[in-house]
Amino acid sequence: MNGALGGVAAAAPAVAMLAAFACAIGGGYLLVKRRQRLKGTLMLVMAAVLVGNVLIWTL
Repeated sequence: MNGALGGVAAAAPAVAMLAAFACAIGGGYLLVKRRQRLKGTLMLVMAAVLVGNVLIWTL
């Protein structure tokens, strides 16, 4: 891809990985502090899905 969309496509995996790290840290925090177990678990699942998406994108 060239042009403006090429830049966005190149940055998407990096942004997704940052979001995955943030979700993993936030979900782990919620689980460790025993605040909201369901939301913490869902955040960890979302982080795993984001990492899976990045792996698929980079193949």
